Amino acid sequence: MKVADKKIEILDPNCVAPNLSENNDKGLELLKYLILGTLFGIVFVKAEIISWFRIQEMFRLQSFHMYGVIGSAIVTGIISIQLIKRLNLKTIHGESIVIPDKVFKKGQVIGGFIFGLGWALTGACPGPLFAQIGSGYSVILVTLISALAGTWVYGKFSDKLPN
Repeated sequence: MKVADKKIEILDPNCVAPNLSENNDKGLELLKYLILGTLFGIVFVKAEIISWFRIQEMFRLQSFHMYGVIGSAIVTGIISIQLIKRLNLKTIHGESIVIPDKVFKKGQVIGGFIFGLGWALTGACPGPLFAQIGSGYSVILVTLISALAGTWVYGKFSDKLPN
């Protein structure tokens, strides 16, 4: 039975993008993800979006560089989502792609503020963390550990936080 034939049931309301893939990569099949991640990291380094100085320029409104990168990523995402929805595109394994509608919650504003504050203070967001570590910025390990701890704390107390 294909994923398209299954009824989508989201057990955790906080998980709006469940992984419904029936493909279970193992062993050397996982190598493609390592290669893709490495190439993605190289692009991050060459585009200077892992640079602490570029991130600080952005938060000080001194340079358009990061705004251009983020803006082009948003436009690319919008176009990609529209193409997936309108053309009913499938994964490379032929599975349907399901993109649930987003629901606004006031907790997203609070979380976004905390995320932005951490990004401004550390010069790192989750995307380029590993590229920064791979480039030799070992101090970013503190940021990685903090991000993991914050994720754990959120998971532990999410039911007590505002929606």
